[in-house]
Amino acid sequence: MSSTLERRVVTLGGTPVGAGPAVVIGGRVSLRDRRGDAGRPPRGRATLVEPSGAGDLPWIAERADGVVVGAAWTRDIPLVRAVAGLGLPVVVERRPSASLEEWLALAGYCAAEGNDQVILCEGGRLDLGLLRAARAASGRPVVADVRADPGLSAAAVAAGADGLIVADPAVGAGPDGVPYARAGDDGPTGGPGDSPAGGPAVGLEGGLGGDPVAEAAGGFADGGRRAAEEAVTLLGALVRPETPGTLGECREAIDRVDAALATLLERRAALAGVVQTLKPVGGFAGRDPGRERALVARMARRAPGLGEERLAAIMKVVIEAGLHLAEERRAQQ
Repeated sequence: MSSTLERRVVTLGGTPVGAGPAVVIGGRVSLRDRRGDAGRPPRGRATLVEPSGAGDLPWIAERADGVVVGAAWTRDIPLVRAVAGLGLPVVVERRPSASLEEWLALAGYCAAEGNDQVILCEGGRLDLGLLRAARAASGRPVVADVRADPGLSAAAVAAGADGLIVADPAVGAGPDGVPYARAGDDGPTGGPGDSPAGGPAVGLEGGLGGDPVAEAAGGFADGGRRAAEEAVTLLGALVRPETPGTLGECREAIDRVDAALATLLERRAALAGVVQTLKPVGGFAGRDPGRERALVARMARRAPGLGEERLAAIMKVVIEAGLHLAEERRAQQ
């Protein structure tokens, strides 16, 4: 199908996932890693929860914003159908060996149960080409689970991911590295101060109890969230067209573009400083009007709405700011 297929939007915990900006999603919990604590899921509210079996579904229906069809049990079609029957948004994770057709078929099972609130999820060793293909072929939101490697956040957004699932500082790691809700030494059994909290960009809240392993995981999670937030802000502003419908949404979109613009301007200023050390004549005396005109003409082809005249005025300020900064730094050396 065409990549211009009409995009579906799924609202997860009040946040639209699909068309519009990419989002950061925290607080994925796997009840498959409760290590024998059946019947005692975490207290409070969770964002995304993967059940260990049909017995978990009543709790998930009451406390979760979305339910995960985990890669480990995607062939359990009765459970997939039962999960879809909850009426919650369903995140369908691709099994590592599954083809695009098999992945999309699972979404079809959910739709057959009357639940079309399906988000596709690529995890593990991300196949970004398949992620892009799934988004184009289905029109459904596609997210990337980057908990294992937050460094892939930027690549996932560039590939078209509508969201990034990140580790949460209040989520511990199970024996296989899959996070579970930490609540003391006995695993995710719940307890004061260890309640999951709602919100797709919030995840779980609660102290880590002084556990050094959990504290290390928390530091990793914080870094992973920062990487994800930078990716959805900076790269998202460049690769995701947005059509905000409210003043607030428009201002948020402008903030993302401004963040990307500031990052590029800082980088340009740094490169301008390098140029001054390489040119025979540096500083304002070494300016090349012909090159500047050619630069503006090239930019105008990318920004025809602004045109050469407006861009020339903008770039004059940008170039001169870079030259002033280079001179200031040279004087400080």
